[in-house]
Amino acid sequence: MLKGHAVKRLGKKARRGFRGYPVATIAFYGPDNRMATKVAVALVLAAEQKPADLRRWLSEDHDVRTDPQIAAEILTFLDAAGVKTVALADRILRCPHEGIDYEGPTCPRCPYWAGRDRWTGEMLH
Repeated sequence: MLKGHAVKRLGKKARRGFRGYPVATIAFYGPDNRMATKVAVALVLAAEQKPADLRRWLSEDHDVRTDPQIAAEILTFLDAAGVKTVALADRILRCPHEGIDYEGPTCPRCPYWAGRDRWTGEMLH
């Protein structure tokens, strides 16, 4: 999954664990659990604060998790903010359109996520 120097560097930063603030959270979204078409990076400056900045990168035709250009841009953003800790989601969390492009319980473009728990990906009963 991880290709390119910048992508590997992001993974390494995330594996270091908590090193203090500022913290960056990186979350992936996609039409299913196999391809991420959106990545959101939030910058949190101190404990119990809302994100001070939020950036998003999108792709319609390839997985953003393996895009070296997107990884390089994320690293530039993190370095400029002086980020000490990176929290990286280990899975695709949800539909990239959630709360933005549709109203109602399910996205018409991402039927995979209908009835699934956003954190585990398991079907809800």
